[in-house]
Amino acid sequence: MNKTVISFALLAGAAFGQYKMEASGAPPSNVPPAFASLMQQQGYKILNAGGSVFCEVWLRTSAPGGPKSGEDAVALPTIPQGALLGVLNFPANGADRRGQNIKPGAYTLRYSLFPVNGDHQGVAPQRDFALLVPIAADTDANAQPNFDQLVALSRKASGTPHPAVLSLSNSSAEKFPSFTKEGEHDWTLQVKIGELPVSIILVGKAES
Repeated sequence: MNKTVISFALLAGAAFGQYKMEASGAPPSNVPPAFASLMQQQGYKILNAGGSVFCEVWLRTSAPGGPKSGEDAVALPTIPQGALLGVLNFPANGADRRGQNIKPGAYTLRYSLFPVNGDHQGVAPQRDFALLVPIAADTDANAQPNFDQLVALSRKASGTPHPAVLSLSNSSAEKFPSFTKEGEHDWTLQVKIGELPVSIILVGKAES
């Protein structure tokens, strides 16, 4: 293979690794009114290099709150276990932070911490995650399912013994909203839920 062909291959690989963010409208009709009414009326559309929509995200107008958690390695200590954070829609097949295939459709995003049991060591500096639940299986926007209940619901999104997860943290970005590449493969949405700045990795598989 000559240098010209090698250079073209590298450029093509870089191009197809690019994503970008655009503004989206209100939540779609497949999101029940009880959930849609809690969301910001402008969402975020993530497009891949070919211009196809990878996913759309809507966050709550205000962040759910509760007593401050005293647990270690928690980036968002005032968000209660199981609280609704937003809604995500995959128009085609999507993927979670573990690289699990997620079928097209709408999913709620609910807050949880991964347990300190050795199984998740090194997956992220913080324990905060958003678990995906199929919107049809999530019947109460105000519910706060415990860890086991939420994992059981999220397995309906992944179709595996492991829940469908997205990495979540606090954000110190200078601009909101923004969508930036971090490292070699991760693409992160920097956004505010009400006044709470958060960071959500929407594209990228965690290195094990």
